[in-house]
Amino acid sequence: MLFEQEGLRIQQGYTRIESIKVKSSTPSGVQLQTHAGDLRISFFAPDIIRFQWGPTHRNDYGLISGDLQPQACQLESATPTSCVLLSGRLRLELQSDPLQMKLFKDDTLLLASANDRAINGELRMAPFAHRDKPGQEAWLISFELPSGEVVYGLGEKFGPLNRRGMLIENWNRDATTVNAEISYKNAPFAWSPKGWGFFINTPSKVAHGVGYPPWSHRTYVINLFDPSLDLFFIPADTPAAILEKYTAITGRAPLPPRWSYGAWMSRAYYRTAQETLEVAKKLRQRQIPCDVLVLDGRAWHRMDTRFDFSWDAQRYPDPAAFVRSLDELGFYLCVWEYPYISIRNPLFAELAEKGYLLRNPDGTTLVYRWFPEPFDKTWPHLMPSGIIDFTNPEAFEWYLQMHRSLYEIGVAAVKTDYGEAVPVEVLANNGDDGLTIHNVYALLYNRCAYEAGQRYRPHDSLVWGRAGWIGSQRYPIQWGGDPQVDWEGMAASIRGGLSWGMSGGAFYSHDIGGFAIGMPSNELYVRWAQAGIMMSHTRFHGIGPREPWEFGEQTEAIVRSWLDWRYRLVPYLEACALEASQSGLPVMRAMPLAFPDDPFSWGFEEQYLLGPSLLVAPIIQPGGRVRVYLPSGGWYNIWTGERFEGNRVLDLVEPLERLPIFGKEGTLLPLGPSAMNTRELSQKPLLEEIWLFGLPRSGFQHPNQAIGVSIHKGLHYLSGVPDSARLRAFGALEIQRDSTGYRVSFAG
Repeated sequence: MLFEQEGLRIQQGYTRIESIKVKSSTPSGVQLQTHAGDLRISFFAPDIIRFQWGPTHRNDYGLISGDLQPQACQLESATPTSCVLLSGRLRLELQSDPLQMKLFKDDTLLLASANDRAINGELRMAPFAHRDKPGQEAWLISFELPSGEVVYGLGEKFGPLNRRGMLIENWNRDATTVNAEISYKNAPFAWSPKGWGFFINTPSKVAHGVGYPPWSHRTYVINLFDPSLDLFFIPADTPAAILEKYTAITGRAPLPPRWSYGAWMSRAYYRTAQETLEVAKKLRQRQIPCDVLVLDGRAWHRMDTRFDFSWDAQRYPDPAAFVRSLDELGFYLCVWEYPYISIRNPLFAELAEKGYLLRNPDGTTLVYRWFPEPFDKTWPHLMPSGIIDFTNPEAFEWYLQMHRSLYEIGVAAVKTDYGEAVPVEVLANNGDDGLTIHNVYALLYNRCAYEAGQRYRPHDSLVWGRAGWIGSQRYPIQWGGDPQVDWEGMAASIRGGLSWGMSGGAFYSHDIGGFAIGMPSNELYVRWAQAGIMMSHTRFHGIGPREPWEFGEQTEAIVRSWLDWRYRLVPYLEACALEASQSGLPVMRAMPLAFPDDPFSWGFEEQYLLGPSLLVAPIIQPGGRVRVYLPSGGWYNIWTGERFEGNRVLDLVEPLERLPIFGKEGTLLPLGPSAMNTRELSQKPLLEEIWLFGLPRSGFQHPNQAIGVSIHKGLHYLSGVPDSARLRAFGALEIQRDSTGYRVSFAG
């Protein structure tokens, strides 16, 4: 009975939607009459179907950014109890008693309403249901989830990538040690390698019972806490095509500046200007490649009055001179911020008077407390605070302008920390409550900071953001919060990045070495550095020192060599970023995304493709042991040159200095020169080497360089190779240069 009760419990207060009636039609859809109001169905764009129910007048948070054109459809049939819509390869069937749907593509059933029945034959989970209680409006939608079907997406989550069997909440929270379902970045966007995806356009909370056994192991149940339902179905032939369509709707990432691909060095925290400069000088003296230093949450301002963009005059008497000194050493500076203002700051009363802070329902200014009284004033860096109301255009503009003084003295980027703390019981300037703005607050916050960079540093703006929601990929870069300092904290951080990539996020980083609860061992530090260096962006960070020399000479030498490799990868990473900005495909590609036709690969949840060419298998346990799966095709160990035929598992034990990386046969790897920072790269040829993993079948497109591949009469030709670049062949290849470029063929 517990199973039955749990399944019924979530449906209490909901009314199942029984019937439909065609009310009107348009060239791109229909309007159906139901007891829950009119259901508007449209073909929003080619192969994208949109269901809209409920109020149409609501605050627009800019979650949909794409300018897509509606697609024509045909109302094939309509009866008092059913209708059928056709458009291109799609067929949508709806019928009454109760309302149910089936979505076909080329006569293949992709998605159907739930068919979970009780012993008496009644549907146990309502296919569509609505709760219309004022202030508690919500929707339930249930779909069949056949045995073996897997589901991915739903934001940054740190557990298994396959969501099947889980209850996932899209509700932004401080994930602390990244050991649970809670996460900083959520997105109500899910997909299956079977060929379907869906996206719920909402700022509000969404719960997903993804074959969650207490509800129904055979059903995907969506519980949306929003008066309006705006649901997009995104069928496509591949997961990459689903992501491409989703990011066409919600926006894609712009290209980050080149220096962002260099190493970022940070700790919680550098206490003074002198200490920061000593670290900068030591990085240069010890020949450790690095581009960015980060002043974290307690580093550069008074803690009890934060945050008002002002420097602590005692520790930083001349901020402009400090930033110039870093610049002279070849470093960019990133500074921390958050969208709260301490009650001890004189600005608090001024901002409250202007209506720039979120309010309580009674109209008084909200004071957010991280801890209950009387303990709330014992943590200087987390004082009771007001929360900036980004729904107020004047507050948004004020907060944006406050960045000006930072950029004017040469600060390069801001780390937008926090943003997950908006309580439910608040009132925003635009009239929405906390349930509505809690998630979308992260988007507004990062949008404001990113636009500040565009205004005051337009040539290379970015943010380093923690919290996110639908569309946050438009404001790169995101990082993975505060992992526990152990092997599982590293593994969780890797999965968090892959999960965010499968949810529309193009770029990701995490805290190399772990953030909290101790210091990493030398072995863990090295393995974490290797994994972090093989991501789109890389930052060392944590409570306590994270600089390589703190872990001994051997560790320092290994990490230095890996950072040298990182800088050689910059042209490749820039090419991957260009692809991400054009297609929505992330730089880090989890196995289900990269190899949707190879279900065996999906179980290897910590390995991934970095771009199109490199398969990376992080080592997530002590002793150097790792199990690697190579999908079908040829693969080259980039360290030894050995070729492996795919469809096999390798059980490896790697020395501390080496991480398994394999080049995919038929691809290229562009490599630049070694450098201490990316400024040096601008003084050298972009490409130093191009590695050929077997016969090349595809080239690469870089923002400033393109290498083409053509095949003529069985011969492979490379074009666009600069004179300064060397070619290195993996496999028995012969490379000759003629008037058409480089000809590549098997030797002999």
